[in-house]
Amino acid sequence: MVVERVLAGRRAPEVETVAPGDALGRVLACEIRADRDYPPFDRSVRDGFAVRAEDLPGPLRIVGEVRAGQVYPGEVGAGEAVETMTGAPVPKGADCVVMVEHTASEGGRVTVDRAYQAGDHISPRGAECRAGDVLMRAGVRVGYAGVALMASVGMREATVYRRPRVAIVATGDEIVADGVEPAAHQIRNSNSHSLAAQVRLAGGEPEILPVAPDELDATAALIERGLEADLLLLSGGVSAGRYDFVEQALEWVGAEFYFDRVLIQPGQPLVFGRARGKFFFGLPGNPASTMVCFEVFARAAVELIGGMGEAELDLAEAALAVDFRHRAGLTRFLPAVLSEGGITPVKWAGSGDIAAQARANCLMVADPERPEYRRGERISVLLRR
Repeated sequence: MVVERVLAGRRAPEVETVAPGDALGRVLACEIRADRDYPPFDRSVRDGFAVRAEDLPGPLRIVGEVRAGQVYPGEVGAGEAVETMTGAPVPKGADCVVMVEHTASEGGRVTVDRAYQAGDHISPRGAECRAGDVLMRAGVRVGYAGVALMASVGMREATVYRRPRVAIVATGDEIVADGVEPAAHQIRNSNSHSLAAQVRLAGGEPEILPVAPDELDATAALIERGLEADLLLLSGGVSAGRYDFVEQALEWVGAEFYFDRVLIQPGQPLVFGRARGKFFFGLPGNPASTMVCFEVFARAAVELIGGMGEAELDLAEAALAVDFRHRAGLTRFLPAVLSEGGITPVKWAGSGDIAAQARANCLMVADPERPEYRRGERISVLLRR
């Protein structure tokens, strides 16, 4: 992807130290290493009896019990069994754990009706990792499992990258400010809020700036203000209309443009470049186009500027629940619902249809060279995060 190549030489963001619980959703700036072997002992993974495999099948004498958090003080000898709970250390002398479901107990003895192999139902010491192993590398986002991992290895603090600040500027005389009742010829500012939500999901800190009117000087002034952030997102004003001033305003501040059009729908007019050492995107103004172009292009920039090692589209495949046709020539990212029955396109009225995007739970990706798909055939899906 062009965006990832351009950002390859980016400067690493600043770092800060947080408690493990506050690292959720943050990008690691340090490695997480195992402080000891895991598990730190041979661990029973079933409720049952710790025994010697060579004694099975047959009757055994129950000589004790061990549960999680305890250690059996003795050793399992020939013809003996120790009742063992899930998570408990396996007693010395035993080499397998018999599931309680495979036994019958009576009068201090247990009978096992089948053979076992050494190692059955035991998680041996170090099976998960060895002391010093790298468990998570820098440049990955911390999820709930990562928080659990930090707690399990005894970390009291983690070094993470600072969240990138992302300035958001919607453009257009037709947009009214929040709290203002729009006239019949006006619309409310949905793009700034959808972009702010997408920025948060990508790990950034959004800053919504005032709406830029269709005036060159005012647009340039807001662009200059937006370039104080780590990344600038503009929506609208990048088409070929007489009052589309965004590209001209960007030129005023010395912008370098990497591309200004992409062959996708929705969202063909799309500007990406750099000005005064900061990257920017000029996204199309129709709401669906704004959302799609962020997911396909700008999300990667937020993630990479925020310290992620790599940024890839979350693509999968699914079988179509219905026949589907589209006009060839462009890659189309269309609202759809993914369920157990497959993927179904959502009926939509074009790139201004916010309701269709809200009804969808993914985007169906139609191949530009394939105009027709049959029910049951597989198609690419861009999953929502």
